[in-house]
Amino acid sequence: MIRVLVFLFVVAAAAWGAVWLAERPGDVVVTWMGWHVETSVMVALATVATLLVAVMVTWSILRGIWRAPRALATRRRNRRAARGRLAVTHGLVAIGSGDVNAAKRYAHEAHRLLGEEPLALLLGAQAAQLAGDSGGADRAFRRMAARQDTKLLGLHGLYVEAQRHDDLVTARQAAEEAARAEPSLAWAGQAVLEFRARERDWEGALTALERNYGSGLIDKPQYRRTRAVLLTARALSRDDADRSTAKALLAEAVKLCPGLVPAAALAGRLAAEDGEARRAAKVIEAAWKIEPHPDLAEAYAHLRPGDSARDRLSRMQTLAKISGDHSEGKLAVARAAIDAGEFAIAREALASVATRPTQRYAQLMAEIEDAESGDHGRAREWMGRALIAPRDPSWTADGLVSGKWLPVSPVTGRLDAFEWKVPLADVEPPAVLDAPSMVQPVARAPMPVVMPEPPPPADVIEAAPVAKAEPAEEPKVEAAKVETAKPEPEPAPIVTPPPATAAATAATTTAPAGATPSPTRPAPRSDTVIPLIQPPDDPGPDPEGKEDPAGETPQESWKRLKGWFG
Repeated sequence: MIRVLVFLFVVAAAAWGAVWLAERPGDVVVTWMGWHVETSVMVALATVATLLVAVMVTWSILRGIWRAPRALATRRRNRRAARGRLAVTHGLVAIGSGDVNAAKRYAHEAHRLLGEEPLALLLGAQAAQLAGDSGGADRAFRRMAARQDTKLLGLHGLYVEAQRHDDLVTARQAAEEAARAEPSLAWAGQAVLEFRARERDWEGALTALERNYGSGLIDKPQYRRTRAVLLTARALSRDDADRSTAKALLAEAVKLCPGLVPAAALAGRLAAEDGEARRAAKVIEAAWKIEPHPDLAEAYAHLRPGDSARDRLSRMQTLAKISGDHSEGKLAVARAAIDAGEFAIAREALASVATRPTQRYAQLMAEIEDAESGDHGRAREWMGRALIAPRDPSWTADGLVSGKWLPVSPVTGRLDAFEWKVPLADVEPPAVLDAPSMVQPVARAPMPVVMPEPPPPADVIEAAPVAKAEPAEEPKVEAAKVETAKPEPEPAPIVTPPPATAAATAATTTAPAGATPSPTRPAPRSDTVIPLIQPPDDPGPDPEGKEDPAGETPQESWKRLKGWFG
């Protein structure tokens, strides 16, 4: 719209000037070097305009002739640049599609047309990476790192290539140089931090962390967590050498991140050893509210060295109340109750966490059975169940399970990589125990057993196989064989209990000759469990009459097995 108005204004001004000159006619007289020219004003103006146009055209022609070589060279360069950019475009498309030959061809063409242009260098490096030519990629990235405009891109490429070939020295050099050149680079700042942490340079790691936080690469919560981890790692390295420095570092770590379990547990332990039980309890209780953990329970149980087992049990019960119904609190109470000999309290604590029994649960139950009644068989049975029970949470990082927390992953070198969780391979366990019946013995009604007529003397008395089991896989228990010259008689018939009671009985044995039949017999005290087809540590009585490692004779083992199987 504005252009239209300007055009109309110019046209109107020209028309007005033409009318003004037409209304004022006159003559123009020019006398110069003997020449005398006399004409009208309009003709003089037209002549001047024609001369100006002729001069301008002549100047343009002369200038074009003068500038023709340079223009031709510029045009040739522009055409090469256009062809080079087209080659770069096609090369990037070939790299994205995985066409190695096309990528190398276009990279060579781009280098021929563009020379050391950044895009040509990048295309050559990526084509070499796609073809597996690490040497070519390294040379391309080094040429890029030598240029000021592509230095950061070349350093990043060198870092990636070094990481790919496990060349940690080159990777660290590239990351350090990139971080110095541009502190706001996220990958360089994080890489420098992790490299220094991997080498246990905690001071350098803290310096790198401060630089990253000052450059805005991480937010405040992440900064507080990472600084607390580094301070805890530094305190762990000074635990025995300089306790006062370690306590100061842990105090800051706990203040920055109260839920960091390693910091809280170590701070509580050091404070307790120095006689600061109240301060240690305060630190551990604050961390326990955020994340109950066995390490915190262990540190809390030994706040006062020399306390009795009952005092530790009372303290664990207090700690369990803070976390409510959390399973870690119940397991801690059960552990302390077993140490104090309060097995009823231990069973009660385990009953509330039996919905999903784990290996720790089964091990605690084995300890209860062994310590309370001295029943080594039931203890071994619980240990056998622990083999198929789901695993408990543990310190896990990058597929590695560790018995203790580590600040850096030994696999990848990541800082603060360990998490307290169930290992991924064991999230879906192969079997789930029948937990509710594992805590208290299940009372069963007397089971009627129909006894057959006494058979002729048998050479071998053999236990009947377990119901619904393959005969080849079911363990058999045999008494001592009596060698005679008589032929083997027919085996005595076995009467299977009714289906209603068959689940409560594993097997029925034949009565020896001369035994008095009994119409009914109460079932022995036993828990309803999933039977183990092959107990790993209970091979049964020795057929040669020797005592087993537990000190039982074959007759005692036979009586105990008869009690198990009803």
